[in-house]
Amino acid sequence: MDVWRWRGLSSLLAHNHFEETCVICESLKPKGIHLYTSFICTDCENDLIHTDTNDPRYKYFLKQLKKITTPEIFS
Repeated sequence: MDVWRWRGLSSLLAHNHFEETCVICESLKPKGIHLYTSFICTDCENDLIHTDTNDPRYKYFLKQLKKITTPEIFS
């Protein structure tokens, strides 16, 4: 690949903001964390951390987090 094409590609990648679907709110978000094969946006992560276990939203968070499964290791 020539230098000019490489610079164009790296510039394109640097300016694109990729969004992923949050496993909790199911919205496309640009920032968050990955837990196994799932993505949790920073908004939901913050809400989850600061939600009391007596809050009805906490049960919703747990329900959504149950979608996350550990990846299987094949030998």
